[in-house]
Amino acid sequence: MNLRFLETFVWLARLRSFRLTAERLHATQAAISSRISALEQELGVRLFERGPKEVTLTQDGTKALPFAEQILKLNQAMLASVSDRSKVSGLVRIGAIESVLHTWLPELLTRIREEYPNLAIELTGETSSYLTTQLLNGQVDVSFQMTRVGGSDMVNLALGSLPMRWMASPNLNLAAQTLTEAELAAFPIVSFARHSPPHEFLERLFDASGEVEVQINCLTSVAAMVRIVANGFGVAVLPPALALRELDEGQLQLLQVTHRIPSLPLFAAYRRSVESLIPESISRLALNVMLEFSLKHGPEIALLPPTDPEIIHE
Repeated sequence: MNLRFLETFVWLARLRSFRLTAERLHATQAAISSRISALEQELGVRLFERGPKEVTLTQDGTKALPFAEQILKLNQAMLASVSDRSKVSGLVRIGAIESVLHTWLPELLTRIREEYPNLAIELTGETSSYLTTQLLNGQVDVSFQMTRVGGSDMVNLALGSLPMRWMASPNLNLAAQTLTEAELAAFPIVSFARHSPPHEFLERLFDASGEVEVQINCLTSVAAMVRIVANGFGVAVLPPALALRELDEGQLQLLQVTHRIPSLPLFAAYRRSVESLIPESISRLALNVMLEFSLKHGPEIALLPPTDPEIIHE
């Protein structure tokens, strides 16, 4: 039985779309259809009902799916057990939020290259909400983000967190006092993307402070946030890990406030599937890199992940 046909069957059952399956397997929709037809002919049953918008498993397809998944898992386990990692090839698609891109991701990419020198990497930098959609659609293999991804076949590995602090340019002369919400709101607030956890924190904070008028400016680029605030435009809640150079050179100052600021949690998320051995390995490498980053810079910059990392199967 052709393993490629079984792989196509499993991904089509999961994504329910010839288009998404073709994108996931880097094939044409015609090739995907041909593989499924060949497998159906070999088994002598129909595996899918073709609808106008999506395909669904038939009763026979539902029976066949766990067997196909088990065959592919055994194949992957055998390869992982007896093969040389330096000979592993193919493409892994990694998604990461900017808070990871601009802190420890470069070191992770170096580790991946050392472990898997023949593995090609495709990198996407986006918001957590966008990366979640990409992961669920099979367009990203592993994602480093600030939110968990729901789904019965999703794995979420807790990596630790980045403490958050209010900061501003020294030109605003705000570092010598402890600031209230009203005093912060006197300046433009520079925030992470709308509906992100840091943005939602700011909304709750100023809503709870009463009749305080506040202007929250949302940016999708944290590099732009750092630059804008360093140039004197307002104040922002940011991980100091993203502004080590600016803080060291005195372009930014940390501010004292009257409230507690939650840290930015980080998770590695991937789909538990027949192809999850590489994403799982990369997630474990990321955990080690985050651990070393935390030990190097201390708890003011990065908080250690749990001693026994939390692996959550949604």
